[in-house]
Amino acid sequence: MSGIVVYLPQNVVCPPRSTRRSDDADGVPCGGPVTLRLGPGEVARFGRGSATTPVELRLDDEAISRLAGEIRVTDDHWQLSNHSATQSYLVENPEGAGEYLRVPPRRAGAPIPFEFSRVVLPTRRDTTVAFQVFAPDHVYLDPDGMVGQWGSRTVTAYSLDETALYFLVLVALCEPRLRDESPVAVPTTPQIVERLKWHAACGGRLTARAVSSHIDYLAEEKMRISTPAEHGSGGARRNGKREALVGIALRFGLVREEHLALLPPRTPIRIRERETSS
Repeated sequence: MSGIVVYLPQNVVCPPRSTRRSDDADGVPCGGPVTLRLGPGEVARFGRGSATTPVELRLDDEAISRLAGEIRVTDDHWQLSNHSATQSYLVENPEGAGEYLRVPPRRAGAPIPFEFSRVVLPTRRDTTVAFQVFAPDHVYLDPDGMVGQWGSRTVTAYSLDETALYFLVLVALCEPRLRDESPVAVPTTPQIVERLKWHAACGGRLTARAVSSHIDYLAEEKMRISTPAEHGSGGARRNGKREALVGIALRFGLVREEHLALLPPRTPIRIRERETSS
C-alpha cells in the first residue's frame, strides 16, 4: 500500500479561550479541516494535545485524552492504537451495511480492513468526534497464481472496489461512451446526481458535493491523474478530470459494458410525464 490519507473535517468545536487550560498547545488552529498523507512506517497521533504532548490530529473535547491514540501505516494496511484506559473507539465503514469495528481501551495496533473508515470517539456532548481515513491502494493477489516465498508481490495498478459508491460514479461517467453515444459529452456533476440519486446505495440523498468529492478521490488517489493547471474556471478543471477518468477507465477496461448493470434503469421521465398528462 502506497499510503493513506487522514482527513479531519471542520466539525471540531474549540473550547472558549477562557476555559482552556494553561498546558493547551498554543498556536495550533482548531476547528478547521486537516489533511494528512502517511506512507508505510509513518505514524500520526491524535488527541487533545498539549505543549508537552504534540499531536498531528487535534480533537478538542474534554472527554478525549491528551494522547488518545495513534495511526500507523504498514506495507499493506493501517493500524489503530487506543491509548485510552476507559473508552472504546469505533471504526465504521461508511459504505458498508452498518459494518464497524470496536477498538477497546489500551488495544495496540488493531488492523483496519476497510478502504474507507470513519474513526469515532465518544464525548460528553450530544455528538461524537470523528475523522476519516482513506486507504486507496490495497494489495491483491496475483491472479496468475502465488509467487514463491521469496518472490515479489504483484500489486494492482488501479485498485478499485466495484461495490463502492465512487465506482458507481465512475460507471455513470463512462455510461454514454459504453452505450456508443460518442457525440455526448462526459456527464456533468448535476447529471450524475440525477442519474444515481435513486440508486439503493444513495437513497435519494446524493448531493453534487458528494459526487465532486468522489471524482476528486478517483482522480487524485485511485488513478493518480495529474491535470495541468488551467486558467479557466473550476468547472473547466473538473471537466478535465472527468474526461481523463473516463479515458483511463475505458482504455484499461476498468469499466466495461457489464458494469452498466450496476446503474439504475434509465427511465424516460419526460416522455412518461407527457403520456400521463395526455
